[in-house]
Amino acid sequence: MKPRSAALSLTLALGVLLAPLGADAQQPAKLRRIGWLSIASRTPEVSHLLEAFRHGLRELGYVEGQNIAIDYRFAEGRPERLPGFAAELVNRKVDIIVTPNPAATQTAKQATRTVPIVMLGVADPVGLGLVASLGQPGGNITGLSATASPELSGKRLELLTEAVPKASRVAVLRNPTNPDHAESVREVEGAARTLGVQLQMVDVRVPYELDGAFAAMTRDRADALLLLPDTMFFLHRARIASLAAKSRVPTVSGAKELAEAGLLMTYGRNLSFEFRRAATYVDKILKGAKPSDLPVEQPTTFELIINMKTAKALGLKIPQSILIRADQVIR
Repeated sequence: MKPRSAALSLTLALGVLLAPLGADAQQPAKLRRIGWLSIASRTPEVSHLLEAFRHGLRELGYVEGQNIAIDYRFAEGRPERLPGFAAELVNRKVDIIVTPNPAATQTAKQATRTVPIVMLGVADPVGLGLVASLGQPGGNITGLSATASPELSGKRLELLTEAVPKASRVAVLRNPTNPDHAESVREVEGAARTLGVQLQMVDVRVPYELDGAFAAMTRDRADALLLLPDTMFFLHRARIASLAAKSRVPTVSGAKELAEAGLLMTYGRNLSFEFRRAATYVDKILKGAKPSDLPVEQPTTFELIINMKTAKALGLKIPQSILIRADQVIR
């Protein structure tokens, strides 16, 4: 064999041997980093929602520690901690910040105009100046809104008075620091005028005020209670259900988790579904979509949950007209 031919044969042989190595060797997947900013605490009360979000990511092919990492920041109910946490996430150069409540979304917006933000649970993102419009957000924020929630507060009052026909005075538990509650109160006041119901506004800013709030309701002889949706109320739902039972006050609220905790009834969005849906926004943005072009998703289905154990304990007979509309009856 001629020297040139031998050299060519050796080169081809080496190429054949090494080609599979190059073809089979895969580059390690780029680790994308998600920031999670919340006013809440990382407690069992929210663990199922976090799992719903992670489940949504897994369905889309994201595995924590392999191609995605989540940096959690929980303010433990202290809003003054949010700005520092938001700055930390921005400095860590996260790819996206997920904000599961209004206070966190507002803080994240103040911290960055460039890092994409996926929000959840904001009743009026346009009114709060978070997005230009639901169809064309126009900035770095998109996600899922709770736009229909203010109207639902009036519907909840209607359901409550239908379940408790003798209720002429209804207490409304609200959090003055929640930016969504002003519109909800207006809806409730309008519904109360139509229903001929007198309202008693009760403010709770921090959890330790709950006992005093229920004492005030008892003192003023409230016949029933409407609990406006709020992260603090959600986290302390077991305590609220216990106080409602002790005060023997029928209570309605939004998320079904509160009915499961012991409130009489709830009517609202499925939060687990929404947290799972939030993963689709993360996926689209990581694949190159701009938040400004992703329409904000609005809730379209709502669940009516009735706790018959609580009704029995209160001596209430829930009308059949309500029971036949219930999506779930807890017995």
